[in-house]
Formats: sequence, C-alpha cells, structure tokens
Amino acid sequence: MRKYKGELLMLITAVMWGSGFVGMAIGLEHWSVMQLMALRFTLATILLAVIFNKKLRLISKSVFWKGSILGTILFIAFALQTLGLEYTTPSKNAFLTAINVIIVPIIAYVIYKRRFDRYEILAAFIAIVGIGFLSLQGSFTMNLGDILSILCAVAFAFDIFYTNVFVKKEDALALTIVQFFTASILSLIGVLALGEIPTSASTEGIVMIVYLAVFCTLVAYACQNIGMQYADPTKSALILSTEAIFGTLFSVVLLSEVLTGRMILGACLIFIAIIVAEVKPSFKKSIQNA
Repeated sequence: MRKYKGELLMLITAVMWGSGFVGMAIGLEHWSVMQLMALRFTLATILLAVIFNKKLRLISKSVFWKGSILGTILFIAFALQTLGLEYTTPSKNAFLTAINVIIVPIIAYVIYKRRFDRYEILAAFIAIVGIGFLSLQGSFTMNLGDILSILCAVAFAFDIFYTNVFVKKEDALALTIVQFFTASILSLIGVLALGEIPTSASTEGIVMIVYLAVFCTLVAYACQNIGMQYADPTKSALILSTEAIFGTLFSVVLLSEVLTGRMILGACLIFIAIIVAEVKPSFKKSIQNA
C-alpha cells in the first residue's frame, strides 16, 4: 500500500509539471520571462519557508552553498525553458526537456569518468532520431525555441545530477528552500537589470503565477520528495518522465495545439528512449537471473 502511495504522489508530480508547460505559455502572454520566474519562485519560496519552517533550522553553511548551486542551475534551466516557450510549442518544449534523463549519464561520464553501457548508447541514439522527427524542419534546421529547450534539458540534467549528490548528506527540503530562494533572487535581479518592474497585472496573469507557484512548484516538489520515500526509484523516474505526455495532452486540450504525424513519431521515440534509459537496471537484473 505504501508503494502505491508513493507511485500516486509521483503521478501527481508528473501531472503538475506537465500542466506547467501550458501554464508558462499562458503566463508569457501577461509577463516577461524574468517577471514570470521572479514572481513564481518568490511566492514558492515564501510558501515553502512558511509551511516547512522547522527546516529553516537545518540550513547550515553546507546546505546554503549547495542549495545556492542548485538554485543557480535551476534559474538557468527555467530561464532557457521559459524563453524557449516564446519560440516553440509547449508540447515540443515538454518532450525536448524530457531528454535530460539521457543527458545525466553523459554528465556522470564527464565528471566521474563512468562508462556508458549499451542501454544508454541505445537510448541516446533513439532520442537523437526522435529529436530529429520532432524538431527538424524541411531545411533540416531547428528553430530557436527547440535549441533553447535542448539547452534547458542539459541544465535540468545538471540539476538532477547534483541534487542526487547533495541530498545524500543534506536535508532535501532545506536544500529546496535555499534552491528556490536563490532562483528567486537571481530572477529579481534579472527583472531589475532589464527594467521590467511590473506596474500593472491582469487577473489571468496573477492566476497563472499562483498556479505555477502553488501547484507546479510547491505541490509538485512536496509530492516528489515524500513519494520518493515509498516508491521504487526506477518506477519513480519512469512515472516522472510522463510529464512530457501530460504536457502534450494539456497543450492539445487547452491550447488547441495541432500535432503532425512526424511530431507524434518523434515524441514517441523520445519517450521510448527515456524508458530504455530508465529500466536498464531491470534489464540487467533479468539477464543476471536468467
């Protein structure tokens, strides 16, 4: 029963993150990239600090600098993702962002010289083909939004990699509070530097900020942190990767986005690559037990 509780929480996280692509796309109709990020992270930071106020006592020097690193990476990732949404569709943004699962092993190789296995190589090849079908135009070029989305996936891969490293020694929620605080400070600096201090706000714009901060940030991360205590790690990663599918579904239903056959094929290939990359421990275990 506890296992199913964890998997349900992972699914809620995936749905929230998937809906976030549409939320950001709608939000960009009312706010600039930096305004959207600053308001979202500031509200999320305040809510996290209030709800999990006991975790504030766990913020040591070590937690602060590690959380600051994670916050800087998160700021870069969201800046690239949100900016990318100005030039590409939410569904393409969602699937291209999801390739961070394949990029994490590359980071592990570069930093720790960990060798690739056959499943990672196969997943990378399938993902590259999928990206080609999803993003390449008739002239075999990508638009700016697709390129930014891929760079965003690289940044999120670094965020996942270092989060896994840091939570082994530090409290996860304390790190998250510092991470969001850092991202909000950097976003606010961006707003000031660009002279984008808002002087008015629409009702829909405010609703989108609240939705992104409360559901796509606070609820999603809380469900993820709690759910990982119960769910199987491999199944958790697979369930979380469905955010790309939910992002596409929300885009089609709420934004009337039209998908071509080639885009659907590319999206399916990327999702297959994610599955190959994530279930490889199960493949190895099955082979060893055979």
